[in-house]
Amino acid sequence: MATTTRTPLAVLDLVPVSSGSTPGQALRNSVDLARHAERLGYTRHWFAEHHLNSGVAGTSPAVVLALTAAATSTIRLGSGAVQLGHRTALSTVEEFGLLDALHPGRFDLGLGRSGGRAEAATPTPVPVPEHITPVVDGRTPNGLRIPRRFSVASLLRSPRFALHRKLLQQPGAESQAYDEQIADILALLAGTYATADGIEAHVVPGEGADLQVWILGSSAGISAQVAGASGLRFAANYHVSPATVLEAAEGYRAAFKPSAELDRPYVSVSADVVVAEDDATARELATGYGLWVRSIRSGEGAIPFPTPDEARAHRWSAADRELVADRTETQFVGSPASVADRLEVLRDATGADELLITTITHGHADRVRSYELLAEEWARRN
Repeated sequence: MATTTRTPLAVLDLVPVSSGSTPGQALRNSVDLARHAERLGYTRHWFAEHHLNSGVAGTSPAVVLALTAAATSTIRLGSGAVQLGHRTALSTVEEFGLLDALHPGRFDLGLGRSGGRAEAATPTPVPVPEHITPVVDGRTPNGLRIPRRFSVASLLRSPRFALHRKLLQQPGAESQAYDEQIADILALLAGTYATADGIEAHVVPGEGADLQVWILGSSAGISAQVAGASGLRFAANYHVSPATVLEAAEGYRAAFKPSAELDRPYVSVSADVVVAEDDATARELATGYGLWVRSIRSGEGAIPFPTPDEARAHRWSAADRELVADRTETQFVGSPASVADRLEVLRDATGADELLITTITHGHADRVRSYELLAEEWARRN
């Protein structure tokens, strides 16, 4: 699936809080990063949504987007992703309708399934094509690392996950089925929403908003199926679930049906990246990543991103290393040339139309420099 056209790069920003810093500084850093991303030619800048994590400050994408839109002028901004499990279709459309009213045509509404029910009436399952890129000994033919699948079962059973649901939802509330909720969002945006007995709902501002709607997903399951069946753009999460990125992208393509907005499948694929002038410097900057992933995977929640010395002080057990292996093995760390080489492999293996880059370092200047070095190298190649 090699491509000869220019592949855009985009930014996925978790609004990371570094150890010794504050959420306020993390927000200022992210707004500053968006200004740099605009200058460097990144096509879009997305903000993730996370809750009850001391190491990430992006609790409300819409609020962060409003702040960032006021500080930038041309770069597309979006959510990566709004967590639909604890909100309604109406609240989502209203929030992004307000944003679009002030900054028309600049926003992406990225939707995720976190915390919700799977579906009301599942789209007819489309099997992943047999020609999907084969994986031998953990790698595709062009060398993309596909690690062993990580099970989230223990995280879903953790008391912390139950606490999330308790605090994010009203007592006794039940999440709307995911496919039903996506359909409602699309109808509210289009102005076609009506109840079974013909009562219409019109969202102002929101109806007719000039948004790109995306679905984010980590497998070939309901997210990929709904994105494809609805003719929406799809973001496959290599940085979250590298083991399933191929089936996610191919499952979406197999389910795709053209829509008024999109006549062919469009896939963005994410990657964790740290770039520096040389490989050794990049590895030093990325030292804290494993410990940070461990804090998430263990169920305690993302810790403030540690310094290299703080990370080296951790006593790693064999279980710890196994817990984070798939993520540390698939983080792209190194010089501009070496990282760009690996991103080309990821693009070609997945057939990505865009690449979504997420970079976390302890120092803000190092994070900005990483995006800068990558953009310069990528521009030379594309």
